[in-house]
Amino acid sequence: MLQTTAVLGVAAAALGMVLTPGPNMMYLVSRTVAQGRRAGMISLLGVAAGFAVYLTAAAAGITALFAVVPGLYMAVKLAGAGYLLWLAWQAVRPGGVSVFAPADLPHDRARRLFTMGLATNLLNPKIAIMYMALIPQFVDPDRGALWLQSLSLGAVQITIALTVNAMIVLGAAGLAGFLTARPLWLRTQRYVMGTALGAIAVLLATDKARPTPA
Repeated sequence: MLQTTAVLGVAAAALGMVLTPGPNMMYLVSRTVAQGRRAGMISLLGVAAGFAVYLTAAAAGITALFAVVPGLYMAVKLAGAGYLLWLAWQAVRPGGVSVFAPADLPHDRARRLFTMGLATNLLNPKIAIMYMALIPQFVDPDRGALWLQSLSLGAVQITIALTVNAMIVLGAAGLAGFLTARPLWLRTQRYVMGTALGAIAVLLATDKARPTPA
């Protein structure tokens, strides 16, 4: 039986993460703008599969490995922070392009769209930290099987993330058209996203939270 505070805590963290810029948002928006909503939704299915991989790993107790080998966890965390910093630089560098700007991307087949969505989510440091360090903090050994609690809390995160991401896909084309007609707003969006990504990278690198076995 999950505590209400645990469910609400994971839900709040999941909502905060999905609403902040990251690899998933950038990929889904850019693919939707370039190839349409159908492509965005297929890509989102790949993202969903990535969540399922993380959820399965968490339920299997992979966080225990990071709990007993903190150096490995630190390496993963710093690599993720470095990836976010690179994305931040891509957003703010001279000549950078907003994810909402029309782009001449190749029209990929459904299988590739799915695979790229999966890979993007598996390499997303925000999601890795969510399952490695955050969700285990809400698991209570006195409230039943740890693996079942991990699955239940992960399902909360996945439901929120997929719902918000689906809304992003559905609204991406309209927002892209609005921003494209206003170059100043488009440029501002680049800097806001880049700044947010950089801030998340710093917070990720300096966060002192550690995985606990779930």
